[in-house]
Amino acid sequence: MADFRLVAEARTEFGKGSARRTRRAGRIPAVLYGHGQDVVHLSLPAREFAAALRNGGTNALLTIVLDGTEQLALTKAVQRDPLTRQHEHADLLLVRRGERTTVEVPVVVVGEPGPDAISNHQLNTVSIEADATRLPESIEVDVTGRTAGENITAGDLPLPAGATLVTDPEALVIGFLGAPSAAELEAELAEAEAEAGIEREESAEAAEGVGEGDVVPEPLDQGSGESMGSAEKSARDN
Repeated sequence: MADFRLVAEARTEFGKGSARRTRRAGRIPAVLYGHGQDVVHLSLPAREFAAALRNGGTNALLTIVLDGTEQLALTKAVQRDPLTRQHEHADLLLVRRGERTTVEVPVVVVGEPGPDAISNHQLNTVSIEADATRLPESIEVDVTGRTAGENITAGDLPLPAGATLVTDPEALVIGFLGAPSAAELEAELAEAEAEAGIEREESAEAAEGVGEGDVVPEPLDQGSGESMGSAEKSARDN
């Protein structure tokens, strides 16, 4: 597990105005707590913090350097701007080497199930307890060749060495269903349209009763709007 080093600065001003100034300076307001210590208000370099989460995952181990003192921490919560998705605030939990902690770990699916099966994801994360300095970024599960009717539960997931599953081992993570046929899909679509009150329109040919081999007359050339008789008279006069 990678260890990301971030140089923090203490914060002495609080409130929305102070937080905005901190973010404009390229830093993120944060709090650091745990192990019975008083909550420490600080700021982190925004770019480096984002890189740590991007490269190390949500459970990235952080080395927070504040006034020359180093402390290990995990990110417990992050607030993001709903539009820009930029980090706005972070809650950091102090940890120690050798200490065990409980975290949520993403489940990553690899491979493809059998041709007649589709996967139905029920859990995107599972909770595990592990050494704070050895937390996995994710837990990978291979679904290659899985068939309809099979299930993968939390207890089936391959955990890293030393980790203990906290989630109920019987909890369904992925189920596999039979792939519907084209006729079944068409029937489901028709049923859904009927429930919604949608009537399917017939094609123009079906509506007019035009069948194979029928001759459809070409439309008259509207041209200048003159009738055929007027055109013939004009030709004789010339």
